[in-house]
Amino acid sequence: MRTDEFWALIDEARTGADGETEAIIARAVALLAERDVVEIVGFDQHLWRVLAASYRADLWGAAYLINGGCSDDGFEYFRCWLLLQGRATFAQAVKDPDSLAALPAVRQAAVTGQEFEAEEVLHLARNAHLKATAAEMPAQPHATYPELGEFWDFDDEDSARQQLPRLAALFVEPPAE
Repeated sequence: MRTDEFWALIDEARTGADGETEAIIARAVALLAERDVVEIVGFDQHLWRVLAASYRADLWGAAYLINGGCSDDGFEYFRCWLLLQGRATFAQAVKDPDSLAALPAVRQAAVTGQEFEAEEVLHLARNAHLKATAAEMPAQPHATYPELGEFWDFDDEDSARQQLPRLAALFVEPPAE
């Protein structure tokens, strides 16, 4: 599956789902199940390449601020949620994680405490394959994740303000005067 096809399927799944994660996932499974088995497997391979490309310490810091903490698995599930926001939003967030502060859902989460995770995205292809063939998808190798390099202290409010100023303005207490 090519990059444009991958993102077109995500966009089509988003249509009519009103941003509801579960609805997008259910629609993506249904759309993918209508495709050839080779395309289903290709979707899964592409999914893991996209997740590997977004495996970055600065994006992890953004997920940590937004979700009020973020484990290894939590960061994986956050990136799955981010993928469901569409190609442009995903690409911009990978390029500039602080850009997430402009998303209405993220701004609302600063008030409500909502967390963003979508673990089921990891199983889209498997579920679509099962629906299409009534058989388990054969195991596939996943893309290799890059080294993360240096982390900054996500719990340090001054570091958060320096690294992700717009997100810090939403999720970190303002400095004492």
